Amino acid sequence: MGNMESLKIVSKERLERLAWLAKIELSEEEKREFLEQLNEILKAFKSIDELQLENIEPTFHAIEIFNAFREDLIKPSLNQKEALSTAKKSKDGFFIAPKIV
Repeated sequence: MGNMESLKIVSKERLERLAWLAKIELSEEEKREFLEQLNEILKAFKSIDELQLENIEPTFHAIEIFNAFREDLIKPSLNQKEALSTAKKSKDGFFIAPKIV
């Protein structure tokens, strides 16, 4: 991008400092690619930052979201002995399952 030079936000020196802080080594080709990508990303954020949003109501979600609460109801269920009656293995009132790892 020829126009990228005039829009640089992150310099090569700053990128090298960031790489040093992150303890990563970058080749010259990687530095060139990352500089271009970082500056494109920051340029996009700059365009968002320039939007006039004073009259826009802040929102946390793009659509209205509501919790669907319900009353807790006690329903008939199996007791421990009935629940374990079909288990292949159980011990001390708990199911025993095969190890996965």
